[in-house]
Amino acid sequence: MATSVLEVGSPAPVSGADGLDLEELTRLHSGLSGQDLLRAFLGPKRPGPVALVSSFGSESALLLALVAEIDPALPIIFIDTGKLFAETLRYRDLLIGRLGLTQVRTIVPEADRLAVADPAGTLWLSDPDACCHARKVEPLERALAGFDIWISGIKRYQTAQRATMPTIELVGGRLKLNPLAPWSRERIETEFARRALPPHPLEAEGFLSIGCVPCTGRVRTGEDRRAGRWRDSDKTECGIHHSGALRAPAGKTDR
Repeated sequence: MATSVLEVGSPAPVSGADGLDLEELTRLHSGLSGQDLLRAFLGPKRPGPVALVSSFGSESALLLALVAEIDPALPIIFIDTGKLFAETLRYRDLLIGRLGLTQVRTIVPEADRLAVADPAGTLWLSDPDACCHARKVEPLERALAGFDIWISGIKRYQTAQRATMPTIELVGGRLKLNPLAPWSRERIETEFARRALPPHPLEAEGFLSIGCVPCTGRVRTGEDRRAGRWRDSDKTECGIHHSGALRAPAGKTDR
């Protein structure tokens, strides 16, 4: 199985990101989505090192399949927060085999960092934002060292915060691609079915948006698909998609 577990330390410098012309790339490619956008950045003349960031949650299989059809050896970053469902880890392994993914990197938080930030493992109870930052945001920003471009599977229909999400943006000094941003839930379902992709096993139990165990609940009939995340709180995002959450590498800025 092509997966490796890494405890990531201090970020290394990112090469070449300053050479990316966001305005020009947006002009050329902002009208594209799905595999059309992916091919523009995953072809032989890709503008810089690229990685896909995946939660291996509900809907994740589609973007992974779209990428695998172009480049199954693309590095894929999976953050194992230490609080995930066992079903998610098994789903990751299933999709790796089904899609022929050869470069899945399972990233875990630094043990020393968690010993300070969350020694009891219960930070999610008192400060879920800090928990997400220590277990997800910090590991991701370190895992992205060496990559100029990263790919996300977020869609505009998911939340009000995501409703105006562009397909190409600059986040944390890196180019971020959101190839499924303009796609509807109906199109996601159609493409899932066309490829006979397996759903996350917890979807059958009513978990329609799946993150860490303590902060994921079942969705009731008629509720939004993400209603089970951080239920009874104002929190709606883990933080990795916020423009200021991921720190820019040394010498890089979002401009």
